[in-house]
Amino acid sequence: MSALHVGDEAPDFALPAEYGTTVRLSDFRDKQPVVLIFYPMDQTPGCTAQLCAARDDAERYNAAGVAVFGVNNGSAASHRRFSERYKFRTPLLVDNGLHVADAYDAAVGFGPLRMIKRTVVGISAEGKVVYYRRGAPATDEILSALSAPA
Repeated sequence: MSALHVGDEAPDFALPAEYGTTVRLSDFRDKQPVVLIFYPMDQTPGCTAQLCAARDDAERYNAAGVAVFGVNNGSAASHRRFSERYKFRTPLLVDNGLHVADAYDAAVGFGPLRMIKRTVVGISAEGKVVYYRRGAPATDEILSALSAPA
């Protein structure tokens, strides 16, 4: 698998969200930018802090017209509990098998030891990767990349 870079076409996907709806990247094409927050595990301190930051900044993302999603390989039930406990406004997507994480170069390890490496990807409305960073970057940094001229 080659690494994903800024300027690349964002790999399309269709994943179930915690409440059973299916989210397709193609549904956002030519409509609005998307932020994918790949996070390792539900209910852990670092992941909770990162997704709570997205929750707390939801109005800023909404004002910028950006759709935000959390992604990992946890179950829909685990995602629902996590989302309800912290009142997230960001849908959590189930990446069973880490196929989308692989496509976005956000999975690490081998065999049963594979997991998500915390990664944030910003995708323009035109479907291009405009932001790619490991870790938990600040909302200002993410929104700045999404609002920069192409």
